Order: sequence, then structure tokens, then C-alpha cells
Amino acid sequence: MRIVELSNETKNNILNDLLKRSPNHYSQYEAAVSEIIGGVRARGDQALFEYTLKYDGFDLNAGNIQVTKQEIQEAYEKLDQEFIQVIQKSAENIRTFHEKQLRNSWFDTRKDGSILGMKISPIGKAGVYVPGGKAAYPSSVLMNVIPAKVAGVERIIMTTPPGADGQVNPGTLAAADMAGVDAIYKVGGAQAVAAMAFGTESVPKVDKITGPGNIFVALAKKAVYGHVSIDSVAGPSEILVLADETADPRYVAADLLSQAEHDELASAILITTSRELAWKTSEQVERFASQLSRQEIIRKSLDNYGYILVAGSMEEAVEAANEIASEHLEILTANPFEVMAKIRNAGAIFLGEYSSEPLGDYFAGPNHILPTNGTAKFFSPLSVDDFIKKTSIISYSREALEKVHKDIELFAGNEGLTAHANSIRVRFEDI
Repeated sequence: MRIVELSNETKNNILNDLLKRSPNHYSQYEAAVSEIIGGVRARGDQALFEYTLKYDGFDLNAGNIQVTKQEIQEAYEKLDQEFIQVIQKSAENIRTFHEKQLRNSWFDTRKDGSILGMKISPIGKAGVYVPGGKAAYPSSVLMNVIPAKVAGVERIIMTTPPGADGQVNPGTLAAADMAGVDAIYKVGGAQAVAAMAFGTESVPKVDKITGPGNIFVALAKKAVYGHVSIDSVAGPSEILVLADETADPRYVAADLLSQAEHDELASAILITTSRELAWKTSEQVERFASQLSRQEIIRKSLDNYGYILVAGSMEEAVEAANEIASEHLEILTANPFEVMAKIRNAGAIFLGEYSSEPLGDYFAGPNHILPTNGTAKFFSPLSVDDFIKKTSIISYSREALEKVHKDIELFAGNEGLTAHANSIRVRFEDI
């Protein structure tokens, strides 16, 4: 991996490079995505069937678009029993963590008869997109579906692309069944997003779409936002490791590679105060990469978006980490909790040498659907909150309104909204 000195110039150059991976910089694909969305919106199932044949090589129709109970049972039979048990353990950890996020409606009653409050309600229907393609992700099924289930969403559907033989990854199907998905449809890409956003003869319209996907899926989610809600427009995966001289270079290298293997656009960055750690980590990266199954993807990722930055102090390292606002942030220092207190921007933080990033991907419980491309400065991980609606409650008695009616009338009149003022005034014409 390339090793460079951390400075304002190198930091800004890296930020510019990373931002180029954002879906906002792939306008050349927007026309194709718009055409697919328009086709599905206008022609429903027929467009879905045509796009699935074109892009996935499967002859989709109304009779085979939905995964059957028999297919789910066959999926369980194809899986190793030990793997099924691991999925179940992971699901329980995720459920336990997200149950702590549940909110209750609240009401504040005052002596004058006024009541103010917030009513918490789950959304009606959620749609989860699960990628196929280069890899199948049963873990993403759990991370998307379980928070929705905990929130109390009435109906949860899932879309995922089939293989040319019409089969869906058995791990994906088993995870969906364990998590509580109500219906699974064999459709992927921008066409799946459009189907969930607008509805077709086979796929119901939902209120919110969540889940990661390729650039076409990301741009489709961006395009349908407003017709439905979405979780975020996700970019490629990324990891940033903050480390000092106490870190083990083998651990650091292994963790960087755990994200570089996702795809060619993934980013892996080490910021360290130790030049020795920088060189040793680079050597270990090379050794590991030559042994790993996805080494071609890893090498492209590291060539394009892999960096080792040597900082003059931990304060400089932390400042750079906050600017980059990485999806995953590992802190491998002598006192990781002290460093963590200075971090403002990160999707998820992993503390200490035994909290490597895959722990969060698969098992610990916190959600792995995280903000990318610097959006951790203002976005949060997927949570139960993403599947609820908050409705304000206002109830005033005559006594309560009488105390403030002139204030409201004055405010409305100042804005030139005389009908607003009159709506209050008519209630006190007898005074």
C-alpha cells in the first residue's frame, strides 16, 4: 500500500478521491436508470419480466416471481446445520440490540387543560433490497428486516435478483425466513426498486425502501425518493483504522483487507502515528493479499483507494478521521476509549484489537447498514427509527387557548396570514 505523510494537501486529495465514488458522481448511468424506472412505472410486471431476462438471464413471469414456501424449505436443506445455527445466533443479537431502540408515545398534560405529545407509529409496508451478483449477503437480510420487525412494520417484502436458473441464494432465503419477511420476489436492480416504489401487478408498493446495492440500485433509490422514503444512497464500503505504535500490523492489515475485498471501489485507509507500523502493515497487506480468494478485487481497491497516512500526532490523526467520516472506524491504540471520545464522525466505531470490523458485519448486533462517502457527518446507521413515524399531538382547552390567543393572532398577522389569525379569533368573539 502507498505510504504518505498526512498533511492538509494529502487529506484533501484523498477526500476528493473518495467523493468520486459517490453515486452523485455517476450521472452517466442516470438516463439508463430513469428509463428502467419509467418502464416499470408504465408497464408494471411486463417491464419487470423483460428487464430480468435482459440483465439476469431468467425468464421471469407471474407464476415464478414470488419465492414459494417449498423453495424456502429447500434452501434450509441445502445449508449446513451449523451455518443455520450461526444465522439464528446473529439474528438474536441483532434483535436484542435493536429492541433497546424502541420508543414509546408520550403525552404531557398541563393544569390548564392543554395536552402536547408525540405519537409513535410503525410505517405500514417496508421493502428490503438484497444484492445478488458478486456475493450474496444473508447478513444484510437480517440487518434490514429485524429493525423493521422490531418497529412493528405490518408487512415486509424483499426483492433480490435470481440466477439464470431462477434460484436465489439459499442463505439469503433462510435469513429472510428467520427474520420474518412476508414475501420474497425474484427481481433485482433498478427495476426492483421501481417495482417497490410504484407497485406492479405482482409486487406491492411500499412506504420505505432500504438495503444496499450496486450503482444502478443506488441511483434508482435516489430517483424514487419522495414517492417513497429510503434509508440512504449508499456508496462503496470503506474502513479507516486509527492506530499507534502499540497496534499489531497483522491485525491492521487483515482488517483493511476485510473491506478492500468488497469491490474495486472500496476504500481502506490506515492513519497512524508510527512510521514503523506503517511499513510493517504494508508488508502484511502484501502477504495476505497474495493468499486471499478475491485478490484481484483487493488489489484494484488498494491501488485506487488504499492509503497509509503517517500523522505527526494522534490529534492530527483524529482530525483527519473526523474529516473523512468513514463508514467503519477501528481504533487500535493504547487507550482506544480516550481516542473514541474525540471522534465526532463515523458510521460505526470498533474499539480495541479484538473488535475487528467483521464482528459488526455479522454478529455483534449493531446495524451494518451505515453511512458512507462522508455522510456519517449527518447520517446514522439503520435503526428502528427508520421504520417509525412520529406524529405530533396537540390538544388545548378553551382556558389554555385563551391565555395565548392574542399572541398567536399577532404572530399570524405579522406574517400576513389573516385567515390563520381569524381561525383563532373566532373562538373568542364573545369576549
